[in-house]
Amino acid sequence: MTTETVLDFDRTNRIGLDEAIFCAGKSVDQIGAILELANARGAGLLLTRLTVEKLEGLSAANRDAIDYCAVSSTGFFGSLKPIESRGAIAIVAAGTSDIGVAREAERTLRHAGVGATVIADVGVAGLWRLTERLEEIRTHPIVIAAAGMDAALASVLGGLVSSTIICVPTSIGYGAAEGGRTALNAMLASCAPGLVVCNIDNGYGAASAALRILSSSERLRRSGV
Repeated sequence: MTTETVLDFDRTNRIGLDEAIFCAGKSVDQIGAILELANARGAGLLLTRLTVEKLEGLSAANRDAIDYCAVSSTGFFGSLKPIESRGAIAIVAAGTSDIGVAREAERTLRHAGVGATVIADVGVAGLWRLTERLEEIRTHPIVIAAAGMDAALASVLGGLVSSTIICVPTSIGYGAAEGGRTALNAMLASCAPGLVVCNIDNGYGAASAALRILSSSERLRRSGV
């Protein structure tokens, strides 16, 4: 047992989002202790920013209990919810280099039992790639847009799609991209109205925002509003 961690097992009941573990900055021993706490409760966990090196440092039993995705550096520990809804959320990535952030969002949604459509490599450098997928994107009430460099994808989508758009700036780009700050500022300063912007590389946060929107919509539907 660890004295360094108090897991929030009541988070789902309180805010509708499951406990998740941000593994960056945690040692292998700390992560292992957290997994033991979850296992003792029979609880599943979403692990984010879990590197291959830290995964390999865990006990064989813990490694075997993790469904790991190297692209997104995420893991599902323990039991996984069945997919209960799909078709509401599209995750649109500007470039192949942005796919890690997009997959983090997708895996966060999947852990919550929500299936998402991932549409990748449709950045504005080849605008035809986006226009060919616009009708498909428009069928989703919620769109998560992941883009680095100048992040122009967010503004273009904001001017063409009526869906709720949750923007995720990524740290992709050359020097002036400043590790995603240029993309962040571009999304914040977009002239397309009503865009929601998350932190740099925060696919988890974007997916959590989408889950809150879905939960609110469901509550309204049930209340007959």
